[in-house]
Amino acid sequence: MVLKTELCRFSGAKIYPGKGIRFIRSDSQVFLFANSKCKRYFHNRLRPAKLTWTAVYRKQHKKDIAAETVKKRRRTTKKPYSRSIVGATLEVIQKRRAEKPEVRDAAREAALREIKERIKKTKDEKKAKKAEVISKAQKTSKGNVPKGALPKGPKLGAGGKR
Repeated sequence: MVLKTELCRFSGAKIYPGKGIRFIRSDSQVFLFANSKCKRYFHNRLRPAKLTWTAVYRKQHKKDIAAETVKKRRRTTKKPYSRSIVGATLEVIQKRRAEKPEVRDAAREAALREIKERIKKTKDEKKAKKAEVISKAQKTSKGNVPKGALPKGPKLGAGGKR
């Protein structure tokens, strides 16, 4: 069970439910006081910072620092830890880290060149197959088909009727 406590407007003390004095000013501002002493001092316009027993005074004069200071949380610093990754052992990773940028760039360019050549080769193979299919299609239908026309499959759809 949690009790909703409020703070005294003058002394800063906790006020538990059912305790304290509530004062509502003519401008509808609500003040809560722990006891009649706090209420009396407030109405006499005494400043709580000048009375040694109030929370404001204690805070200003650094009296109960031990009670107020919250223990600072330390962030756990991540320690550098290297381990092997899938597909590369620790030795390989360290060797790559140690090599110079020029060497790394040259290796990268060589790998890119090799990939581009492989792509070009597959494109050439596809073109050759396509040319072969076209030549076979032209041989089977002797002259009836105009140049560049490929044998097409059946047409799908409504056939232009709506």
